[in-house]
Amino acid sequence: MVRAILPFILLVIFGGSGRASKILVPMDETQTNHLKAYGIAYWTLQQDVPVEWLLNYRGGSFMFTHGQKLENELVVRGISYQVISDAQAGQITAEITSPDVNMDVMKLEKPPKVAVYSPKTKQPWDDAVTMVLTYAEIPYEVVFDDEVMDGKLPEYDWLHLHHEDFTGQYGKFYSTNRNSPWYVAQKREAETCAQKYGFQKVSMLKLAVVKKIRDFCAGGGFVFAMCSAADTYDIALAAEGVDICETMYDGDPADARAQQKLNFNNTFAFRDFRLITDPFQYEYSNIDNQDFERGLNENNDFFSLFQFSAKWDPIPTMLTQNHESTVKGFMGQTTGFKRSLLKSEVLVMGETKSIGEVRYIHGTFAKGTWTFFGGHDPEDYRHMVGEEPTDLALHPNSPGYRLILNNILFPAAKKKKQKT
Repeated sequence: MVRAILPFILLVIFGGSGRASKILVPMDETQTNHLKAYGIAYWTLQQDVPVEWLLNYRGGSFMFTHGQKLENELVVRGISYQVISDAQAGQITAEITSPDVNMDVMKLEKPPKVAVYSPKTKQPWDDAVTMVLTYAEIPYEVVFDDEVMDGKLPEYDWLHLHHEDFTGQYGKFYSTNRNSPWYVAQKREAETCAQKYGFQKVSMLKLAVVKKIRDFCAGGGFVFAMCSAADTYDIALAAEGVDICETMYDGDPADARAQQKLNFNNTFAFRDFRLITDPFQYEYSNIDNQDFERGLNENNDFFSLFQFSAKWDPIPTMLTQNHESTVKGFMGQTTGFKRSLLKSEVLVMGETKSIGEVRYIHGTFAKGTWTFFGGHDPEDYRHMVGEEPTDLALHPNSPGYRLILNNILFPAAKKKKQKT
């Protein structure tokens, strides 16, 4: 009887001490699908299981309590992971929290509710954020002018501004696409919406939308914008009360003194920029570096990510987590921002220093934060109107798309850990 019980006792004493109780999802070069790994972190939070984001540890890895349901989901989604013991997890945490290393543990607690500001009708281009959210299996809801004007934004934690023109110039597609069915439909829908809310012009509606987004940010919301949504957002704020739209856009000429009337105190990121008022030129202002100014092509267009102190600057550290420090560039209607036109308080997180171009910037506004990212599609260098969408199954380890997903998880971070 004693001999029969002894092996069981030994199993409890020795086997139990090595029992696997944590899951580590590495985010370095060993990860087979970085993009879906963000989705599993989000899904784990939905199961009321906290996630530890290990900043600067193996590319910004994730760690959480082991559960068979969680492990099964990792297998189904094709994500690399390791099952480790409590003791091993403790060793990792001790290494990360040591004052001698630039690492830290950020606890994620609640999945943010995500909204994408985008037209409800089909547009002749695809948005990188909606594509990667879908691929990573992170849920989101689409909102547009009606939802914003009706006060729905406070229902969300995180808002992405889809490829958008907040100046009321319909993307400045007039010269090339004014007769295209999608352009005609977009213009008609925008004018109808403006009239619905009592505005004489679409530019007035868009300004009202921009100000409500500003209020959302001020109240503690997280705003993320890519491509033309970034610079036209600030242009619209600076041009409050000023007509910058030519006749084909709003029925009357632009104010001849519009440039002198801009108020840069209203903007989030940019100052002292000059408007490009020519309706036949596919640019809004000199914020964006144009092709002839950049002197780059697909073979030599790269930008570098900055490294921040994980223990003292956790916010930018979270936003720059990656397995690569140099990211290949990609074009957009707004590709990159001139460093010389940034406000002094703006934090640069990625730049092409040789040409004075910043690609990835961040800032705060009252209780909230905003992040602007230049370019249209991180895996399609020059995405043209009407092209097929990028198949992210072919780019599961994209460092450019990782930057977008860092922003998705950022609002889940436990606030008391943030030191900035």
